[in-house]
Amino acid sequence: MQVIPVPCLSDNYAYLVIENGRAAVVDPSQADPVLRAIAEARVKLTEIWLTHHHWDHIGGIEPLIEECPIEHVRGSRYDGDHQRIPRQTDMLSDGDSFDFGGAKVGIVEIPGHTLGAIAFITEGNLFSGDTLFIAGCGRVFEGTMEMMSKSLAKLRSLPADTKVWCGHEYTVNNLRFAQTIEPGNREVEHALREAVAAREAKQFTVPGRLDQELATNPFFRFDDPGVAAGRDPVASFAAIREAKDNF
Repeated sequence: MQVIPVPCLSDNYAYLVIENGRAAVVDPSQADPVLRAIAEARVKLTEIWLTHHHWDHIGGIEPLIEECPIEHVRGSRYDGDHQRIPRQTDMLSDGDSFDFGGAKVGIVEIPGHTLGAIAFITEGNLFSGDTLFIAGCGRVFEGTMEMMSKSLAKLRSLPADTKVWCGHEYTVNNLRFAQTIEPGNREVEHALREAVAAREAKQFTVPGRLDQELATNPFFRFDDPGVAAGRDPVASFAAIREAKDNF
């Protein structure tokens, strides 16, 4: 399986996913960058996968349908029931799966950022949208802190070598915040140096890896005794998220 990051807007990522001649795009906020990517890859785009309904993840749907032979627009059942994703054809729930070019794609519901947020997992790749970022997580807009912490706990239980493809290029800022939570964490310090160097070289920081997230991401480490500092897990998560909101 080939995954090609497609930068969109100021800091969004869409992803072109290619398997056995089939192509899908994850979270296309814009059509033009995706159309350029499929032209360069010389593939036909037949599917659109949406992690949630926010405008900066779905803005390219309509023009892509006009230009490409789209067979499936896949999103969560919640977003489908509430008609939040235009032209949605497939309503997906926790534990569902579908075939894509011979690869199995699994669905995990991860509410918190939005109530309809889902992740797509296939061939060791996690497309996490705005729920999990490298060294961070999304704001809690529609759900609760408990809901979001449980969603992240789901994702951190995936295999350690899982590649993390997230919705935004926020890595440097996230790692700088992580230093304020664990100033003695050398893994965070090392990851920040690497991320800064990558961005200065105009390179992507995606994909991340789950094992590195377990070592550096404060929103994965919220219930670690050294991070929780005596608070219960949900209170610890909420305190970290609120601190990040004001960082």
